[in-house]
Amino acid sequence: MEQIKRFFNEKNEVSKDADIDFSQDADYLEAVKALARTTYQSLYVINYQTKGFEYVSENPLFLCGKTSEEVKNLGYAFYFQNVKPEDLEMLVKINEAGFKFYDKIPIEDRKLYSISYDFNLINSKKNMILVNHKLAPMFLTEDGQVWKALCAVSLSNNTSSGNVVLSKEGSDEIWKYDLIADKWEKSEKIKLSSREYEILSLYTSGHTISEIADKLFITADTVKFHRKKLFEKIGVSNIAEALSYAKTNKLL
Repeated sequence: MEQIKRFFNEKNEVSKDADIDFSQDADYLEAVKALARTTYQSLYVINYQTKGFEYVSENPLFLCGKTSEEVKNLGYAFYFQNVKPEDLEMLVKINEAGFKFYDKIPIEDRKLYSISYDFNLINSKKNMILVNHKLAPMFLTEDGQVWKALCAVSLSNNTSSGNVVLSKEGSDEIWKYDLIADKWEKSEKIKLSSREYEILSLYTSGHTISEIADKLFITADTVKFHRKKLFEKIGVSNIAEALSYAKTNKLL
C-alpha cells in the first residue's frame, strides 16, 4: 500500500542490506509471548526492515475484532483501517518527529528510550476507543537504526489524543512533543510523595478511606487531603483515573 510509505523515511527505513547482528534476536519471540500471557496490555512487534508486524498478541483491545494473525498480516495497513483519520495524520507526524529526535541520541543510549502517546482506535462495532501506545526499541542495526521495536497498547487515562512523551530509563527528564508548535519541550517526571504512594498503594488493594486512615494512623480527612493533592498533581478527577495513570506511568 502506497500510504504505508508515509510512516517511513531515511531516519527509520532499514535497508535490505543493512549491517545487522542477527544473533541478537535469537528466540526473542518466546520471551515476548510469555510477557503477553502475563499482562493486560496488547503487545506487538514492528520490524522496520520488512516494514511490517512480526508478532501480535491475542489481547482483543488492539485487534478491533480481527484475529492476531489478521492484524499481523495487515501490518501498517491495520492503522489505515482502524485508526481515526485525524489521529492517523497525527501518528504520521509523531513518527517523523520521534525518529528525528531519536537520530540525535547517542547510539549507546538509544535502547534506553521509549515513546508514549494516545490515539483513537475504531473497533469492530465502529466505536472509538482512546488507547495509550508505547514503543521501545528492542534491536538496532550496527549503525544505530531501530531494527525491531516492541509496542504495548492499553486503555488511555486521558480524554483526548496526543499526549506525546519521550522518556529515558533511569532519568527524571522527559520530553513532551507540542503537536501545534512541532517541537519537543523538556520537563520532569511526576513524583509521588511517600504519603501519596502509601495511599495510592492501599487503594490498589481495595481499601476504603477509613481503612486507609486506620492503617496509616491518620484521619480520614487527611487521606482525603492527600488524595485531592494527588488528583491535582497528575491531572485526574477520581481514584480510578489516578490508579490507571499510576500504572501507565509506572508510579507504583
